[in-house]
Amino acid sequence: MSFCWQRIFKVVLTAIVAMPLLYGCGGSSSGDETDQRSDHMTSAKSDRVPPPGKNRLFFEKSPYLLQHAENPVDWYPWGEEAFAKAKAEDKPIFLSIGYSTCHWCHVMEHESFEDADVAALLNDAFVCIKVDREERPDIDNIYMTVCQMMTQRGGWPLTILMTPDRKPFYSATYIPKQALMSMIPQVKQVWSNDRDQIDGFTAQIIEGLQGMSAGAAGAGLSREVVKTAYDQLSDRFDPTDGGFGTAPKFPTPHNLMFLLRYWKRTGDKKALEMVETTLERMRWGGVYDHVGFGFHRYSTDRKWFVPHFEKMLYDQAMLIMAYTEAYQATGKEEYQRTTEEIITYVLRDMTDPKGGFYSAEDADSEGEEGRYYVWTEAELRELLGDQADWVLGVFGVESGGNWQEEATGHRSGSNILYLKHDWSELARERGESEDTLRGRWEPIRQRLFEIRENRIHPYKDDKILTDWNGLMIAALAKAARAFDNKEYKDAAERAANFVVTQMKDPDGGLYHRYREGEASITSMVDDYAFLVWGLLELYETTFDIDYLKKAVYYNDYLAEHFWDDASGGYFFTSDAGEILIVRSKEVYDGAVPSGNSVAMLDLIRLSRITANTSYEERADKIGRAFQEQVSRGASAYTMMMSAVDFIEGPSFEIVIAGHAEKSDTKRMKAELDRRFIPSKVVVFRPEGGAEALVEIAPYTKSQSALDGDATAYVCRNHACDLPTTDVDKMLDLLGER
Repeated sequence: MSFCWQRIFKVVLTAIVAMPLLYGCGGSSSGDETDQRSDHMTSAKSDRVPPPGKNRLFFEKSPYLLQHAENPVDWYPWGEEAFAKAKAEDKPIFLSIGYSTCHWCHVMEHESFEDADVAALLNDAFVCIKVDREERPDIDNIYMTVCQMMTQRGGWPLTILMTPDRKPFYSATYIPKQALMSMIPQVKQVWSNDRDQIDGFTAQIIEGLQGMSAGAAGAGLSREVVKTAYDQLSDRFDPTDGGFGTAPKFPTPHNLMFLLRYWKRTGDKKALEMVETTLERMRWGGVYDHVGFGFHRYSTDRKWFVPHFEKMLYDQAMLIMAYTEAYQATGKEEYQRTTEEIITYVLRDMTDPKGGFYSAEDADSEGEEGRYYVWTEAELRELLGDQADWVLGVFGVESGGNWQEEATGHRSGSNILYLKHDWSELARERGESEDTLRGRWEPIRQRLFEIRENRIHPYKDDKILTDWNGLMIAALAKAARAFDNKEYKDAAERAANFVVTQMKDPDGGLYHRYREGEASITSMVDDYAFLVWGLLELYETTFDIDYLKKAVYYNDYLAEHFWDDASGGYFFTSDAGEILIVRSKEVYDGAVPSGNSVAMLDLIRLSRITANTSYEERADKIGRAFQEQVSRGASAYTMMMSAVDFIEGPSFEIVIAGHAEKSDTKRMKAELDRRFIPSKVVVFRPEGGAEALVEIAPYTKSQSALDGDATAYVCRNHACDLPTTDVDKMLDLLGER
């Protein structure tokens, strides 16, 4: 395929000097129609004319598309109007995919899409379409796969040239202005003179895509592949700085959550060491915002020092879960403190008044990446006076600046605050107590935060996405249990109630995106899988049966509209969704876990909660559907490995019967909540009023409280030990004493 590509576009490739960014902005693609955004998106013609100086993106809700609404490029949103125009004028399509907080997307816009000469060339040769990858991960998923097939790399902005019937024949990421201007006339010539070769090449691409989505079911996944995933992570682990591989380094919290489960089952100390080293080094580094909290997207170096400065909601959610579980596993206060700080950031800066969570904050402000977050030595000395030397020493500040820009290598004189060691080691070095050091830093941090708040803020993408909100609901519910925190529980409940009330569609499903009072875009597999995850965590936090009912409902909706009856697994898009060039199925864990892997774990948990074995049978079919693919590189599918680990066991179903308001019930629940027992489900059977639970989980009908006292029924595969009212006995049965 690569030979054919080079043969067709030898001249074009010579003109392109593409920026070699493996992940131009934000990591590997995580997303991988009758589209329900608005009528004008699916009609062949639009009677709406944008005002002077605007293009058709003016009518969109996406913050990313609106950023391009004043470009001289005649942008269209994805929809039939654009495709009809391309067919009528016999022009190829220039598809540009990105998102609002993507640094290199901004660079390409400023260099090329805001330039009148570039725009004139694009408008003449193409019909130009802009797509927000966060609104339409289904589109991004397909064309990012194309890019990786053609170029062996990917990232954003993603540039695709395709025929009017959406078949791709060229792909790249960021393209510098001069290269783009040289390329466009060459493509126009090839389109006019070598159409047969283009058609032949696109046929090969479509065949390749369809082959990736097909395949017969395998024998299933077992404990051996879990061990393989562990071995592969162990081989790639950086024992000095944590994480896996060299640079750039991404948080990938689902890898750490898998390793915690592997450690819990096997007792392998290295698995826990990999988790702790990674979490500690990330927390010390510049990838963590020491002043305002929360994590940046990834580190450009192996030491977690120089971040790509954007902040994504999904990173915060997954890292909350990883730090919470590390606290449960070790009892170390530093993990609790980090979790609480991340949540402080999310509730302060990323929460809509109605309860949902915003998507992201930009890396750039005032036209520079990271400007909002960095400090010069002179600035800190002026602000902090006699406290400055202490801060400069603790946080690695240098007079000429302590970092250089990724693209240019230029050292700007600014500093990223970071810790060379954790606070306990700093305390030993300085002969002070850790509490003294922290007590000294906190008022300084608050002052720096207040000063920083007066700077020009990075752009905030305030759209609310069902899938990412599902992750944050799960994260907050986990943290609420582990730390007995009502504020976190309340925030999770507000978000869940927002999604299920404000983002529901008329057919009983969910919309993918909400912004400015409008919910729209047909949801995808991640939306349902991640929300069910959140609802299950919220049920175990609150024991509100309504959350369990909703989890069952949306899980069943997912099966009805996304399941592949031929070979198993869930398609990325609904049977009610837009028909794209291929209906793909995804299992690879990117920046977030795959929808199929999360759905597999959801099914296992629901099976154990309800005793409905058909759920676990469907989970097994997911494993079989992707067995061949997963076995080739198990460490790329760690969320599915966590699901397999749950199935392989030992795992537990725990029913607590009692009165919710009584202290013995609360104590029994608290002992379970604070411990790391990942392969379990917990069900509460209230004394009096258990009818709703019994309807979902009939086996709980006879599991009542003994003599009115809180009673634990500890079961394995629904074979239960004798009930006990003794908390210590319950823990013995779980192997926790």
